[in-house]
Amino acid sequence: MSDKFSNADTGDKPADPYKATNKDEPSELKEKVQDLVSFMKACKFAMMTTRIGETGMLVSRCMALAASEGNGIDLIFHTNTESGKTDDLKSDPQINIAFLNSSGEWASLSGEADVVTDRELVRKHYSPALKAWLGDLKDGKHDGGPEDPRIGIIKVKAKTATYAVTGQTIVGRSFEVAKGIVTGEAPSVNKLREISEEELEKCELWLERYLLSLFHNIFYDFKAPKGPDIFETFYSKTRHVFVN
Repeated sequence: MSDKFSNADTGDKPADPYKATNKDEPSELKEKVQDLVSFMKACKFAMMTTRIGETGMLVSRCMALAASEGNGIDLIFHTNTESGKTDDLKSDPQINIAFLNSSGEWASLSGEADVVTDRELVRKHYSPALKAWLGDLKDGKHDGGPEDPRIGIIKVKAKTATYAVTGQTIVGRSFEVAKGIVTGEAPSVNKLREISEEELEKCELWLERYLLSLFHNIFYDFKAPKGPDIFETFYSKTRHVFVN
């Protein structure tokens, strides 16, 4: 028995003509990933969806994107460690991050999240604006500064992504929609793209190979003692400068 829902039989015609018309598959995976990364950075704000451990209900919150890592799809957000979302993630690390702009372009990422309280990472991504949200409790410790233990980082490791962007103007899209109303044909208004878990893994592998090659060239241009152990130390301690 199929676990898919269906309420129609359209034969050999697409039951979802919008998706069939707008689905886009660039020849280069790099283009597909970079377009998504650019869109998320431009949006800045996202809805973070977690599951409440006690009830199993889903809840979404608006969050400001603090930074990205690796291939640009692994995301970083600030958090108050004493908030409900950290409780949610402790019981279930599965998460969804959704972006939307005023033009109707959107992106949805699914993955797993980790709450990190490492002070070095917090200091790296700290913003003075966080004081407005956490306040200063006047106890010399919980002051909203980078050493405030309430400030943590939510790191999202993306597993899959779906997004829709358009290169058309509002006039062009309006024309396509109007034409669709008249002809009954689905309007071509978006580039609807999906990035699978396998594709994201390929991106990570490509990035790692690129960084290894880059670091190898930099390292062996130095007039310093050489050796595999020294190179590994150099790579591990400086890799984050290029990745983040």
